[in-house]
Amino acid sequence: MSDIVYRPATKADLPFMVALIAEDDVSDVPMDDANDPSGPGYVAGFEAIITDPNQMLIIAEREGKPIGTLQITFLPGIARKGMWRGLIESVHIIPPERNKGHGGRMIQWAVERCRDRGCGMVQLTSNKKRVDAHRFYQRLGFDQSHEGFKLFL
Repeated sequence: MSDIVYRPATKADLPFMVALIAEDDVSDVPMDDANDPSGPGYVAGFEAIITDPNQMLIIAEREGKPIGTLQITFLPGIARKGMWRGLIESVHIIPPERNKGHGGRMIQWAVERCRDRGCGMVQLTSNKKRVDAHRFYQRLGFDQSHEGFKLFL
């Protein structure tokens, strides 16, 4: 039994989420600003996610305190006979709660939400620099079957 409670994120969670994302950034140029979690971009992104029925923005809590966050996007498709896919993104856990099994439970919880929504596959991406994260996802049964590409605009 897990001691983690999952709930939808609220606007009051933005400082926690932005700080966690900014602290966990591995890019060469920092992309997030923990000093401005209520900036218009963060608020607009939050509003777009929580009003979209194919999105879940989740806070994981332990003993009443937030310890992590993740986002799930449900994607319809034509391939594989119209199979839906679940996309898990922005998985972050506060440093003191890492390496305690919480991340695995968070991912399993997210996979179950995808299964509940009728998804036939769950996918995610992980920065190439995150070698430990790659081993983590492989231990959870994810196959590193594709190469990802990004074009920032």
